Amino acid sequence: MRTSPPSVEAHGRAETRGPAATPATPATAGGPDLFGVYVHVPFCARRCDYCAFATWTGRDHLMESYAEACAAEVVAARGAESLGPASSVFFGGGTPSRLPTTLLARILGEIERAPDAEVTVECNQEDAGAARFAAWRAAGVTRVSFGVQSMAPHVLAGLGRVHDPDAVARACAAAADAGFAEVSVDLIFGGAGESDEDWRRTLEAVLALPGAPAHVSAYALTVEPGTPLARDRARHPDEDALARRYELADAVLGAAGFEWYEVSNWARPGHECRHNRLYWAQGDYRGIGCAAHSHRVGHRWWNVRTPERYVAALAEGRSPAAGEERLDDDQRAFEALALALRTRTGIPAAHVPEDPALDGLVERAGGRATLTRRGRLLADEVTTRLVVAPILPA
Repeated sequence: MRTSPPSVEAHGRAETRGPAATPATPATAGGPDLFGVYVHVPFCARRCDYCAFATWTGRDHLMESYAEACAAEVVAARGAESLGPASSVFFGGGTPSRLPTTLLARILGEIERAPDAEVTVECNQEDAGAARFAAWRAAGVTRVSFGVQSMAPHVLAGLGRVHDPDAVARACAAAADAGFAEVSVDLIFGGAGESDEDWRRTLEAVLALPGAPAHVSAYALTVEPGTPLARDRARHPDEDALARRYELADAVLGAAGFEWYEVSNWARPGHECRHNRLYWAQGDYRGIGCAAHSHRVGHRWWNVRTPERYVAALAEGRSPAAGEERLDDDQRAFEALALALRTRTGIPAAHVPEDPALDGLVERAGGRATLTRRGRLLADEVTTRLVVAPILPA
């Protein structure tokens, strides 16, 4: 699962064409009453070579003041923004599992939640244990997402990861023993030294984990500027290999009963991540913590990037917001289409032109258009050709 809301810029932006648009409402999240809260936990023991997120090492001394600042931001937002109950809460990072359980519970306790709210915490397998999981369950956590990346030691080394693959099985067993029915595994394909067979074995190993995780996110390795990976061209992924690995993931997971519901996410039916789907439906969410992004009806804003500045702002009673943007109706409509196109539900077919360049990339049925497996590999190409027009009934 993603650690932060998706940005359409990552998938390509096209000028809108056709008549003036109205904001789209893709049928991927279940309804307009859904509202999410994302809590960013920026602390890490070690920074991965590919990571460009707002994360820091050597800042653990800030954990208590940071948690209090997050709690204060929630309280302030409840009063000033009339936040409704959250249908989903997601603790991402960084490494949320590095946060002491009492501090995570302190933040979560301030977030008003719907009775059946989904609450996810990203977890490193090194941090997994019965006591931690029991405390999370008592606090209201319902879902655990493990950052596995690979089950091949040499591939992990090429990614700058240090965990032992055997720890993954122990972590999943501990989560199952603690009563977590919803467990997700995050993977990255295309790392240095990885073969197609290495990737197949990783997928098969994940499917055989204790507790039978019912959700898998698999992302192509991306070279982000300024990272150690970016400076080492020998470790850059091969585009053809990435395409093969994606197709292999879709085939192996599909054969095991998983269905893709977004380009990089597969789940057994009924086990999709509600918070993830909220993002792809262009839903409203409130970001808490440094560098966290928020969205409400086309208004986006984001917090200061560093934990020190964030803590200082809340301690002084100031807003931690660092910037904002407001999307007009055309921008919102295009973005809604671009995001929904990446889901299994797709978009109204009228928004995808009859273009020979899209042959084999899009399937049309029942008045809707969805990406084929090949189309998912070329989602950006399809997105640049979308026609933004008045939304037709779903």
